[in-house]
Amino acid sequence: MNWIITCVINQQQKLRRWKKNHVLVAPFLFCICFLLFTPRITRSHRFADLRNLVGVPNTMNVMTNFPFLIVGVVGLVLALEGGVFNISCQGEVWAWVLFYGGITGVGFGSTYYHLKPDNDRVLWDTLPMMVVYSSLFSSLVVERIGQVIGLCCLFALLLAAFISIGYEWMYDDIRLCLMFQLIFPVAIAVVAFVYRSNYTHSRYWFLSLGIYVLAKFEAVADRKLYSLNDYIISGHSLEHLCLVLIPVIFSVMLIYRELKFQRLGDLKNHL
Repeated sequence: MNWIITCVINQQQKLRRWKKNHVLVAPFLFCICFLLFTPRITRSHRFADLRNLVGVPNTMNVMTNFPFLIVGVVGLVLALEGGVFNISCQGEVWAWVLFYGGITGVGFGSTYYHLKPDNDRVLWDTLPMMVVYSSLFSSLVVERIGQVIGLCCLFALLLAAFISIGYEWMYDDIRLCLMFQLIFPVAIAVVAFVYRSNYTHSRYWFLSLGIYVLAKFEAVADRKLYSLNDYIISGHSLEHLCLVLIPVIFSVMLIYRELKFQRLGDLKNHL
């Protein structure tokens, strides 16, 4: 009887692992279909707000990038210092350091791009964002699945990011870069839902995804939002301000989260 029960349990565990692994395949199949069945997409550099308020071209689109610099630098220092953020392994350190470094790069790159939007400058805006996507997903994989797999994802995704940037520069086609923006929210949601976290405060991952979706809506509705608020601030500038909340949320998560088994041990000692 015990042998039968053991076999049933093993089969159930294998089935769960099979479902988890195949769920992760879905976002990558979406990438392949997107690339094969969509025409070439060129990047547009036309934004709603073109005001020159203080002698700076596209003033609001430029100024709204400064919060990225502040949050990125502070987060980078805290990730390297190691005493404030609750990070339990070296793989997480590398991923989060790269994440905050990418956020800092977004501040510089997006500012440089919005001063004079064109195909050459946009690469310096896009590359840091791709680094942010890659490192954020890899940090989640390290946390939920394993350090080795997470670091392999990190190196593979960074390579894919550089290939995508090179492809856009050579062929004026943003489909590969666009896939990073489309696929990573889905992939992060799938991994966060399917795999359990060893930490508390895991709901912050889903909160950040909601803010990301809102930011992308603001970018698409750039001109509409600009007219709705009597031409005070455009949707693209609102997108910048919305996106900067994401590293702020993750910083709060890293500060306050705890390892679940540590909390359980503390509770047992208290009892």
